[in-house]
Amino acid sequence: MTSHTTRTTRSIATTVALCLAATGFLAPAQAALVATEHVAASQGVAAESAAHDKLLATLQRADVAAALSQRGISLDAARERVAALTDAEAAHVAEQIDRAPAGAGDIISTIVFIFVLLLVTDILGFTKVFPFTRSIR
Repeated sequence: MTSHTTRTTRSIATTVALCLAATGFLAPAQAALVATEHVAASQGVAAESAAHDKLLATLQRADVAAALSQRGISLDAARERVAALTDAEAAHVAEQIDRAPAGAGDIISTIVFIFVLLLVTDILGFTKVFPFTRSIR
């Protein structure tokens, strides 16, 4: 054998020995049964009655009760409707409430959009709404 072959064999043997030694430091995997509630909680899914409780708590707020009465809906009828919802429906409604914008953010953004749109059309010469703009035509 040549010295080149001997060095290659030694380096391969050393690499294999180091890899085998490193496998001893790895922790063995442990398998166990996981309850459905634990998985659901870890993924952010609420318990079955949590959505109903959240909707009923929302109905207890004074501003919600006033808005319902303003629209001709009694608080007891709203509670009965919440109780009649399935778990999936209640979770969907609770999610919609969480994602709904608070305040009048949509109205302000719409007004700003219309202002910018009219400003651009004035500058392009399609309309003449604002006296402070000059047309590029």
